[in-house]
Amino acid sequence: MKGTTFDNVIEIIESLPEEQRESLIEIVKKRLIEERRERLAQSIKEAKEEYMRGEVKQGTVDDLMRELLK
Repeated sequence: MKGTTFDNVIEIIESLPEEQRESLIEIVKKRLIEERRERLAQSIKEAKEEYMRGEVKQGTVDDLMRELLK
């Protein structure tokens, strides 16, 4: 698909029958959801690792605000 522009992709999609366009939309939605889940899982993993290394501070919202305003 090298050299394919966004407009070309839209034209191809619009040339599909309605049922195939609907299926394509569902596939793209599911893939986006999966990508978000993977990013969230990675973020959680990194946070756990930081916690295990002792790189996480604990405190109240007020403590956080004081730290941010320093």
